[in-house]
Amino acid sequence: MVLTIDIGNTNINIGLFDEDKLTMSARFATERRKTDDQFAIDFSNLFSMHSIIPTEISGGIISSVVPEITAPVQRAMERLIKNKILVLQPGIKTGLNILIDNPAQLGSDLAAGAVGAAAQYPLPAFVVDLGTATKIYAIDKQKGFRGCMIAPGVAISLEALTDRSSLLPTINLEPPKKACGTNSVESMQSGVILGTAAMIDGLLDRFTDELGTPASVIATGGLSSFIAPVCKHNLQLDAHLILSGLRTIYEKNK
Repeated sequence: MVLTIDIGNTNINIGLFDEDKLTMSARFATERRKTDDQFAIDFSNLFSMHSIIPTEISGGIISSVVPEITAPVQRAMERLIKNKILVLQPGIKTGLNILIDNPAQLGSDLAAGAVGAAAQYPLPAFVVDLGTATKIYAIDKQKGFRGCMIAPGVAISLEALTDRSSLLPTINLEPPKKACGTNSVESMQSGVILGTAAMIDGLLDRFTDELGTPASVIATGGLSSFIAPVCKHNLQLDAHLILSGLRTIYEKNK
C-alpha cells in the first residue's frame, strides 16, 4: 500500500492506494503550528478508525505548498509506517516536460495534478483546480506542462467581500436561480459562484485560442463540486486527481 499526502493551504488531503485503487481518503484542516507528535497522533487515529496497520504501508509521498509543516508531517508518517516518505520537489522524476520560464518554481500540487491528468485522461488536457486559489493549467500531448493561471479562490474572494462590506451577509456556497439577483444573498451568490464559473469559461476559451482544443478538461479541488456544474464548458470532476498523480510519481521513484 502507498500513502499519498497533499498539503494545501486550507486542507491536508490523504489517500491510501492498494495498487492503483484508492482504498481510503481523508481530509484534515491545515494547522501550521502542529508538531511531529501531534501529526503522528492524528494519523494514528485515522489509521485506527479505518483498521489500517501502519507498518503494512510500503511507503508514501507528499506534495506541499506549506513548507513549514512538510517536514513535521514527513517525520510523523515515517515514525508510524517505518518506511520512507518521499517529498515531491526538484529532482524527483515526474515524467513531465516542464515548459515554463523557471521549472523549479512549479508548485508540487500542479506537478502532481498534471501527472494525474496525463496518466488517466486523453491529452492535451486543461485542469481546473478550485481550492484556496483558483488555478487552470495545461498539459500537451507530449506531457509538457505549458503553464497556468492563478487567481484568488472562491472562499478567499467571499471572505474579503464580507469582511470589508459591513452590510453584506455571510452566505452559503450555492448557485443562485438567476444571474441577476433580486436580493443580497442571490446577488452575492451570482457574483461569487457564477462569476467564478464565467471567469473559468472565459479563460478556458483563451487557453484554447493560445494552445489548441483540449481532449479533456478536468476539475479538481475542494470547491470544484460547487463551480464545475454551472460552467458552460464540460468539466469532468475528479476529486482525487492530485492524490492519483502522487501515486504515479511514487511508482516512478520508489
